[in-house]
Amino acid sequence: MWLGLQVLELPADESLPDCVFVEDVAVVCEETALLTRPGAPSRRKEVEAMKRVLESLNLNIVEMVDENATLDGGDVLFTGREFFVGLSRRTNQRGAEILADTFKDYAVSTVPVHDSLHLKSFCSMAGPNLIAIGSSEAAQKALKTMQQMSDHRYDKLTVPDDAAANCIYLNIPSKGHVLLHRAPEEYPESAKVFEKLKDHMLIPIANTELEKIDGALTCCSVLINKASEL
Repeated sequence: MWLGLQVLELPADESLPDCVFVEDVAVVCEETALLTRPGAPSRRKEVEAMKRVLESLNLNIVEMVDENATLDGGDVLFTGREFFVGLSRRTNQRGAEILADTFKDYAVSTVPVHDSLHLKSFCSMAGPNLIAIGSSEAAQKALKTMQQMSDHRYDKLTVPDDAAANCIYLNIPSKGHVLLHRAPEEYPESAKVFEKLKDHMLIPIANTELEKIDGALTCCSVLINKASEL
């Protein structure tokens, strides 16, 4: 399906088995890219390849060099008006503080994450003002925290399966609202909830293999809103 997106593919690195999860090593907002310091030390060399690609796009690059900071992009939820940062096994308070210093135009709130790898293991944006959220107690508790921390009232889309709450929303001028979500054969009940979004172009995606190593749909891409220079 042609969506009119330019896709830049990073080369695989057999020495870095988690390098497919590019979301964790960069947070991009407008013209600024924050290169993170992943919480797993084995992943920190992944930043080098991402840095080269982002530099080629002429983005303003900020590097996280504080050795006391850790931040995985999978813990960063950008709603379009503010950031929520999960404090998890991979992301700490200092990492969240550096993100706040980098993106000063936006409010940044922290959300404790206890039973999942990342904040976006059970939530994501499913539309301009719509948070997709899982049904587990941990997911609902995190959503309540986000609602309490924010001055804005978001709509919510609750799905039965936490993993299915991780989806990819795109607002494409020629296509409108586009949503990549987990396939019905994987999460049939959650897929039925997404099918209620009548204003969205829905694209079901199977992710069974990557899910075996904690991979969600958003993990394998970094979305950059930038006009093509090619």
